Amino acid sequence: MSNTVLKVAGLKVAYGGIQAVKGVDLEVNQGELIALIGANGAGKTTTLKAVTGIQPIAAGDIKFLGVSIAGQGAWNLVKQGLVMVPEGRGTFVRLTVEENLQLGAITRGNKVEIATDVERVFGYFPRLRERYRQQAGTLSGGEQQMLAIGRAMMLRPKLLLLDEPSFGLAPLIVQEVFSILKQMNQREKVSIFLVEQNAALALDLADQAYLLETGRVVMAGAARELREDENIRRAYLGY
Repeated sequence: MSNTVLKVAGLKVAYGGIQAVKGVDLEVNQGELIALIGANGAGKTTTLKAVTGIQPIAAGDIKFLGVSIAGQGAWNLVKQGLVMVPEGRGTFVRLTVEENLQLGAITRGNKVEIATDVERVFGYFPRLRERYRQQAGTLSGGEQQMLAIGRAMMLRPKLLLLDEPSFGLAPLIVQEVFSILKQMNQREKVSIFLVEQNAALALDLADQAYLLETGRVVMAGAARELREDENIRRAYLGY
């Protein structure tokens, strides 16, 4: 039985007459942490939106757990275990931390399991326990990012997708969030697909990585090998 969680083949996405993604191929296997890196405008977020059913595709196929999901709606994919944390966090700012986490379990009926998962989220993010009754909009940017990831974990994802989780966060908070993501990946065995402009952080975190340039994958392999590549170091890592 294949351990491939996500397989993208020949993916093309167009906006009007402009082709933003030009035949992308990539895979995420069970338990892997995969990074998609590249400059602004390379097509990273567009690729992620196509995978999650937010953006229609022009050509190619997307398989999740061996089944083609191209054309399926985003909510249907969430119910299957494909969960995305969008850029900008996507927290419900007028709701409390508690209410945001409960929304992550909205399709589930077992209150004991839900309570257990809330405690599991608090184990990774103790700050959220301290702010359980606090309105999400009053949290810091880092705390909102933690809440967005925690709410996604309440959905018990088989594949967790994150779009620019470091965006707008202080360096120390970014290090903390990325360290927790690695712990989740290792302890929960949840597969993670990370889109990140901060290539150094992404390559330190990931098992495998893909470099996207102008809508095409131009390099792929073990993250440590991409980090050591001279061209990537000069163009994306700054040394």
